[in-house]
Amino acid sequence: MDSTTEVVFKRLEETQNEFWNVARETGNFLNMLVKICNAQNAYEIGTSNGYSGIWLAKALKETGGHLTTIEFYEKRRVLAEENFKTCGVMDIITTKEGSAIGILERLPEDEVIDFVFIDANKSQYIEYFNLLDKHLKKGAVICADNVTSHAEKVKPFLDAINGNPKYQMEVLDLPAGLAVARKNSD
Repeated sequence: MDSTTEVVFKRLEETQNEFWNVARETGNFLNMLVKICNAQNAYEIGTSNGYSGIWLAKALKETGGHLTTIEFYEKRRVLAEENFKTCGVMDIITTKEGSAIGILERLPEDEVIDFVFIDANKSQYIEYFNLLDKHLKKGAVICADNVTSHAEKVKPFLDAINGNPKYQMEVLDLPAGLAVARKNSD
């Protein structure tokens, strides 16, 4: 990462507990995964202060992709946008403010997504998945944070993916637990 982004990362890591940011290891893994997948149209559910969004967007700069990130709270969205601008990634990011469920319900029918990162209301992970599934193309990757730290809340989400023959999933032993699933068929 460039020096400006490293400065922002270090500052945001100092407030990790306040903003519930992913761990640096998770951010680095997501960055690498976006590049491996050559993601073009990525969604992030739960922007917070922009920490994970910066990791995603830096990778999407390399793949020529775009990030749409959804945040419920205006104060956090504004803070994230400031961080995106400082890190030079705002040009490939669309921020949306409001209920993730409401925003996902209004996605255009022809919206095709190839990468998703979920890190918002844990008990709603299953609803996000149900709304996103029809938009995920074959080969799309969906990642979800906090699957071990909030195991009970995300259990319906994990069960739905594990029980769906279209998906293959593994939970990685990254801080808080990261589920990574691939859509193998439509």
